[in-house]
Amino acid sequence: MNIEIVSGSPRQESVTFRLAVFLQNLLQQKTTHQINILDVREWNFPTLQEQVYSSIDNTPDPYKPLARRMFGANAFIIVTPEYNGSYTPPMKNLFDHFPKQFHKAFGIVTASTGAMGGMRASQQLQLLIGALFGIPSPYMLITPQVDKKFDANGHLVDESFSNSIHTFITEFLWLAERIIP
Repeated sequence: MNIEIVSGSPRQESVTFRLAVFLQNLLQQKTTHQINILDVREWNFPTLQEQVYSSIDNTPDPYKPLARRMFGANAFIIVTPEYNGSYTPPMKNLFDHFPKQFHKAFGIVTASTGAMGGMRASQQLQLLIGALFGIPSPYMLITPQVDKKFDANGHLVDESFSNSIHTFITEFLWLAERIIP
C-alpha cells in the first residue's frame, strides 16, 4: 500500500512538519507499506484555475510528478495546523486541484501550539474528505502543544502522548488495509 502523508503547513519553520516526520518514521518501522511525505511547501500551486486534474495525462508537465503521487496513493494522512478555525489554504488548494479520491482512506492529524490542538480544523477536514469521496478514519490525532510533544527532528519527547498515537495509527491502518482494491 502507498500512503501519502500530506504536510499542510506552508511555514518554513513548521512545528506541524515535526509530526509528519514522526508519523512517517513510525509507519516505516511498523509496516511494509510505502510511506511518503507530500509537503505543500514544495509545490508552488497557483490558486485553483478553471481546470482540475482528473488524470496524470491532463495534468500540466510541471505537476505530473505530483499527479503520479496523488493518483498513486492508496491512502492519505493529512497533517495540518489550524488556520482561523480550519485547515491551511495550501492544503485546500492541493485537493482542489486533485479533487476526487474515490474510496481512499484518510487519517486526520491536526496540531497546534495551543491547548485545542487544531480541533476545529479536524471538523472542517471531515467535510473536505467527504467531498473528495474519501473515507475518513473516525479516530483522529488531535495534537495540542505540538512544540512540546515533538522536537525539531520529529522525535516524540512527551511519552504521555504515545497512547493517542498508537490508537490513531492502529485504527487508520485497519481502515486503509481493508479498503484497498
